[in-house]
Amino acid sequence: MLWNRYLGGWWVLPLELFTPDSWRHDTGLGGAILWYGYYTLIALAIMLVVGRLGRWGEVWRRFGPSAWGKAVPTLERTSIPENDPAEYPQLRAAGAVDAAERLAADARAGVMRDVDHARILRAWQGVRGGRFSLATFTGTVLKDGAAACVHPSGARDLPGRIARHDLLTGQVRLGTTADDARNPYAYRGTGLGLDPELLGTSLVAVGPAGSGKTGTVVRPLAESLCLHALAGRAAVVVVGAAGAGLGPADAYDVVVQIGNPESVYDLDLYGGTTDPDEAAAVLAEALVGDLAEPHQGGDTRRSTTVLAQLLGPFRAVHGRFPSVPELRQLLDGAPAPLAALRKGLQASGQESLLRELDARERQMGNPGDVGGILADRVALLDRPAFAAFFDTSGQSRPFSLKALDHPVRVRIDLPQRGHADASRMLARLVLAQFTASVAVREDRSLFACLVLDDATGVVTPEAVRGIQRLRSGNAGVVLTLRTLDDVPRPLRGPLLGATGCRMALSGLTPWDGQDFAEVWGKEWIEARDVTDRQIIAETPAGKVLHAVRQVITGKAPTARAVTVRQVERERWSASELAHGVPPGHAVLSLTSVKGEHAPPLLVDLRG
Repeated sequence: MLWNRYLGGWWVLPLELFTPDSWRHDTGLGGAILWYGYYTLIALAIMLVVGRLGRWGEVWRRFGPSAWGKAVPTLERTSIPENDPAEYPQLRAAGAVDAAERLAADARAGVMRDVDHARILRAWQGVRGGRFSLATFTGTVLKDGAAACVHPSGARDLPGRIARHDLLTGQVRLGTTADDARNPYAYRGTGLGLDPELLGTSLVAVGPAGSGKTGTVVRPLAESLCLHALAGRAAVVVVGAAGAGLGPADAYDVVVQIGNPESVYDLDLYGGTTDPDEAAAVLAEALVGDLAEPHQGGDTRRSTTVLAQLLGPFRAVHGRFPSVPELRQLLDGAPAPLAALRKGLQASGQESLLRELDARERQMGNPGDVGGILADRVALLDRPAFAAFFDTSGQSRPFSLKALDHPVRVRIDLPQRGHADASRMLARLVLAQFTASVAVREDRSLFACLVLDDATGVVTPEAVRGIQRLRSGNAGVVLTLRTLDDVPRPLRGPLLGATGCRMALSGLTPWDGQDFAEVWGKEWIEARDVTDRQIIAETPAGKVLHAVRQVITGKAPTARAVTVRQVERERWSASELAHGVPPGHAVLSLTSVKGEHAPPLLVDLRG
């Protein structure tokens, strides 16, 4: 009767306890009914237990006869998923059901892009914030559908994307965290992406030429920020050498090609400001910021004073700031321009500005005067290649970083070949104008980001202070360097401290690795020390046993002792950063504007 070999013989114990022997040993119809009834009871009990574990009831409710009568045709929907972004539940909850239906229909028809979805959600945030009316938004959506609230350029996507983007979360994928013992277990093998929440703390990436800074870091980030700009979320300025591969011209609204006669746009040397003191401060940072003593900025302050003494009177007389040749003449102390300027001030009765001009003329020729240094720096821009640029007469189309109040996409190409010093000066100028402009923006809900493909000679004491202030203005910068030797030694620590995201690419020098190792600090780890000691037998029997064991194993009997202790160790040492980062990889630490941070992780930028 033991037909079930899995249950063994104990399963008939209940039957033996509650039935007489004559029933169980009956070979007739009664015995068959007893046993097969008992089999059925046991099988039902097993099925009940298994059904509860396997949730058979849920399967029956979903696919059984009770669900057959609830089936609806494919084109009909009786309910809207509450958490489906493509159904625009926010609009439905606010009463804009018609607009939500129009957008959902475009999504089902395949005409809704990820940029369209992000842009419309951004416009809806403007409605919730009171910047737009609900009626205007609804009317635009009903009229244009997925093309509603389009970017001023009319573009709804970027040509030739190279990176993977998730505009719902705002992230761009840079790579995959390596399955390496130096990475915390929870992070291994996961995708790694950056978004404005992280770029708002700024990013500095250091790696030699050929390590992939432009192709694997700058280009994807610039592409992501341009997509955010099309969605109305960001304003981006990308600065690099001409031909550096920062994306096609069609991906930008404004392309400034300094030194190229075919450039449609010009660069405003004074940042679009009308305040002579503000213009002087920004221009002084560009001209001599790299000459200032770290943490002192004496040359910058004196240069600001000198420039203000000339820019103020010139604007009062001519209604504009001087062009590059005019500024060079004034700084050189040419008699004719200064005399003309004095005559104009006297004619207009500008006594206070006359005193400024008198002070400038008295300082000329003194040993401590920085006018000659400024004139030499301005001479780098007073070259035939730049003759058509930096125009202040209103004949060109100058771009000003005051435009960062709008979701604009800008690329500035610097003339690296033959004009390296001028390019570094212009890069400092753009960075100074950027930090000054974002600090006074009216609409800070728009994320502003400056991407500098090569920040050599750009990091100055004032630049570091400006980067520290960007986080509160919903702005950030991305800086790349071939080596930290391009930054003055006293500024390397402050630069790494001012940026929340730090990246060390493969091929780093041990000296650069040491700076990263210091800023990443140390961590407590559990160190295990294992020691083997020989066991000394004290009895004759023990000695015999040890001798036999040594003959068999060839080793003396030992006892293993394990000591566990907590020690401090560098997260990444300078040697590991210099020699342990494979090609195509980088070590990256992240910090968000909310203070959340991730430890330095080894990332495969090719994944």
